Amino acid sequence: MNLWWINHYAVGPAHVGGTRHYSLGRELVDRGHDVTIVAASFNHFSRASVPLEHGESCRVEVIDGVRFLWVRSPPYGASGAKRLWNMLRFARDARRLGGGPTLPEPDVILGSSPHPFAALAAARLARQRRVPFVLEVRDLWPRTLVDIGGMPALHPLVLWLARIERHLYRAAARIVSVLPGAAEHIAMQGGDSGKVVWVPNGIDLSLVPEASEPAQESGFKVMYAGSHGPANQLDTVLDVARVIEREGAPAGCSFVLVGDGPEKERLRRRAAAEGLDSVRFEPPCAKRDLYTLLASADVFVATLRSSSLYRSGMSLNKLFDYLALGKPTVFGAEVESNPIAESGAGIVVAPENTEAMVRALRKLAALDPAERVEMGRKGRAFVERHHDCARLAKRLSSVLEDAASRS
Repeated sequence: MNLWWINHYAVGPAHVGGTRHYSLGRELVDRGHDVTIVAASFNHFSRASVPLEHGESCRVEVIDGVRFLWVRSPPYGASGAKRLWNMLRFARDARRLGGGPTLPEPDVILGSSPHPFAALAAARLARQRRVPFVLEVRDLWPRTLVDIGGMPALHPLVLWLARIERHLYRAAARIVSVLPGAAEHIAMQGGDSGKVVWVPNGIDLSLVPEASEPAQESGFKVMYAGSHGPANQLDTVLDVARVIEREGAPAGCSFVLVGDGPEKERLRRRAAAEGLDSVRFEPPCAKRDLYTLLASADVFVATLRSSSLYRSGMSLNKLFDYLALGKPTVFGAEVESNPIAESGAGIVVAPENTEAMVRALRKLAALDPAERVEMGRKGRAFVERHHDCARLAKRLSSVLEDAASRS
């Protein structure tokens, strides 16, 4: 089977960002499929571009058997208007693949929705090529703009995106979602819940070292790695750092925040203004380098805003990275299908609750290191059983083959 997979933000292991599509694509190649991932040349996470020659509209690169087609896309910074133009430009150019490099003719086209315009381009491309369209739902647009971004529900952009969302649900032969409860939301928007298959985010264990022993550095290192955006509620982590600095327990506690995002500069300024000496910010790094950095932590932390958006569940890449490293995690969230709670590999507290997170960190710091290792091993075993990309690719392959057979 020949698959075209349209995902604006897909990257390989040498780039900054989520590698779900590369890892699943590599597993699909091993299962005998031909995989082309169509992605933007401008990296949303590192703000760097895949180098294209002058006049080149796109470029093919094969990474571990997975064919990436990098489509030239304009850069942007903090400007929302420029980012929107980047999305629309990518979607427009992705629909014109017939005029680019010669690619194996697709049997199925899969469109991913970190934003809906790329998925809409995939749906239209599938119609042009007369092949099945499979939709991958990653974020619930436009609910994310309303619940997290604070945009009015009747804003013209929200209404436009809602119309696209309903069209995509109806147009898809099958729907893959990383969210365990997405079927109910999709049905409420007029989609067929019987089309929906849960294929969560996972971990490429070939990139991850075995669970390590406790960090040998002095002190107690708490680490966060991921996006610094409004949904991540990292102000809670700074609040926790302030309390622990003031009270001095646990002794030698430090916080390392790795990554980038629209909130990072504001968070950095806040930490400096409040004299939070225990907090250090690190730049994002490629997935293949990230695990070495994560291995130096004693405990991981993740937070989410308190929002009805998470009634459909969540599938945070960072949580599976944490679990695979075999270290405990403190997770401030209230969500369905919570891997930290299900695995027993950490402590779950209420979202945006500074006091509860402080208590959880103190509890973990007071444990014997061997007890933290045992807790971490539960997390490693959990992702090996339920979130190994090899297992998830098998499930995805069945969905794609079923869609192709119905064409």
